Amino acid sequence: MIGDAMPIAAIIVAAGRGSRAGDGLPKQYRTIRGRMVLTRTLDAFGTAAEIDAIVVAIHPDDADLYQTAVDEASQQVGGKLLAPAFGGATRQSSVRAGLAALDLARFDKVLVHDAARPFVTGALISAACAALDGRDAAIPGVGVVDTIKRIDPDGLVVETPPRDALRAVQTPQSFRLAALRSAHEQALAARREDFTDDGALVEWAGMPVMVFPGDPANIKLTHEKDFSERERNEAIGAPVMSDNLVTRVGTGFDVHAFGPGDHVMLGGVAISHDRGVVAHSDGDVVLHALTDAILGALADGDIGTHFPPSDPQWRGASSDRFLAYAVEKVRTRGGMIDLLDVTVLAEEPRIGRHREAIRERIAEIAGISVEDVSIKATTTEKLGFTGRREGVAAQAAATIRLPRRS
Repeated sequence: MIGDAMPIAAIIVAAGRGSRAGDGLPKQYRTIRGRMVLTRTLDAFGTAAEIDAIVVAIHPDDADLYQTAVDEASQQVGGKLLAPAFGGATRQSSVRAGLAALDLARFDKVLVHDAARPFVTGALISAACAALDGRDAAIPGVGVVDTIKRIDPDGLVVETPPRDALRAVQTPQSFRLAALRSAHEQALAARREDFTDDGALVEWAGMPVMVFPGDPANIKLTHEKDFSERERNEAIGAPVMSDNLVTRVGTGFDVHAFGPGDHVMLGGVAISHDRGVVAHSDGDVVLHALTDAILGALADGDIGTHFPPSDPQWRGASSDRFLAYAVEKVRTRGGMIDLLDVTVLAEEPRIGRHREAIRERIAEIAGISVEDVSIKATTTEKLGFTGRREGVAAQAAATIRLPRRS
């Protein structure tokens, strides 16, 4: 639990039979390189700082398999794990069983996650918790890269919805516990057991659902080939990938001269200084360079293309809007950000004591882990305009992954 916030619980749905994965054990109890799928999922939530309690909804016949998965999990899991709930014939009944095991007086928020998504990251779990602030429901989604057709019963195309308005939904999905429990009670009273995820159920119950950026690597193990491909990839040390993602790198550079003012914006953090910068927006060279680096990796122009300085609406604009825009373009294309790296070139101001605050702010804007943000600084040995203390500059690199074009 972080600060004085109420504890957050997680429900892991693990009661399914996984028939599409072929013969053998249910997929949540199969192994990849010797580790059970459910064990991997438990470890992800057990090590997440935001999660205080975990309840797993299991099939009544799987008690021994479940115990094996728990025994192989990390020690952090044991300190958070509640007694398992016994799920039913549908996903909804399994989630209801998990909800019944949670005390409304103790928990305010709950995350619901499919056991068969074992590659969920701590960053995505953190994003799911944060996305719920001020809301009843928030779900992760990634951009759709294929053209989608809606067809009628005869197979004729009825509609081709625009891809930029579509998202492929994932878990963990986050909810106010009372709101999710109420939605499930309404569905049970209406004899509706056909919802494939809790976001759809809550939407049906009339509650607004916000979609936040998901993670293309957060794949769901569904078919036999999913297991064989992951087994093969882990054997050679390959990272988790989805939709045949390829790595792309972009670079960016920005510079601003000093002018009147009492602070300089660097990486979204206001740093006190005896001068400001001359700029159309807030003049944050770090965020501008990062924005250009991401747009470069996308081969989609530069910051001036998307936010022309001749447009008065960007006068004095906060540069976090520019970086967030570039990040969203990555995710809309079904991609993910692996690393953001920046070097600040300046004699002054010194950023050493602000380094961690800058890393945290960039991670917050980009929706990634702070571990995936690097900030460095250097002087230019009193050479050039930065050496003469006439301004500040930044150069950046962004490493992203995008689906390979067919």
